[in-house]
Amino acid sequence: MNRLGRRTRGIRLAFTLVLLLTSRRAFAETHCRAPIDGSPALTDIDGRARLDWINQRLSHDGHRMAVWNWGWAIGIGAAGVGTLIPVPFVAPENRVDYYTGAVLAGLGVLPFVLAPPKVIEDSQTLRARLELQPPRNDQEVCALLADAEARLIRDARNEHLMDGWWAHAANVAINGAGFLFLGLGYHHWTSAIANGLAGVAIGEAVIFTQPTGSIDSRDHYLRADLLPPDGH
Repeated sequence: MNRLGRRTRGIRLAFTLVLLLTSRRAFAETHCRAPIDGSPALTDIDGRARLDWINQRLSHDGHRMAVWNWGWAIGIGAAGVGTLIPVPFVAPENRVDYYTGAVLAGLGVLPFVLAPPKVIEDSQTLRARLELQPPRNDQEVCALLADAEARLIRDARNEHLMDGWWAHAANVAINGAGFLFLGLGYHHWTSAIANGLAGVAIGEAVIFTQPTGSIDSRDHYLRADLLPPDGH
């Protein structure tokens, strides 16, 4: 009985040690290097937590950006189509005014369709990777985290480009071309002014309402200030 009791206690002790080691490994933190411009404090934060934070922030920012992007695309496109409705009811020499408005609207839609903000696709790609192939070990966590960090920084840079002075300059240039086309080409100065002012106003409204969540997320992340997804 004593020998059996010692053997039983030995089995229990071994089983307990296995549980402790398994539990410790399951809850061990994964330490990944910080990006070049990031705070050293990031290395002290669990890599899985950092990856989850970026995923949540990009999902949040990507959704807002998608609503903005496709909302404006549909709105401007519908306005352009609406510009053509009166064409059959106006004098032929005045139809160019409406055609010009429709063309300018079409040009305004193209960037939304051909080059939507990168955060929309990046947020979907990262979320799909985490759902379909979640990282299985520390190496995979750090590799996916590095990719997520690169996407976050790239998305912030893309938003900055869309919101810079060149965006305002392009808006004025495109609508200014329409203004000169109607004014100098057809001497329809009233329509030229109306189209030009309306186009510039809409373009500035587009730029002014553009979300900049990725810029905020990047800045918070690099400072190791990991706020919740709706925090600023």
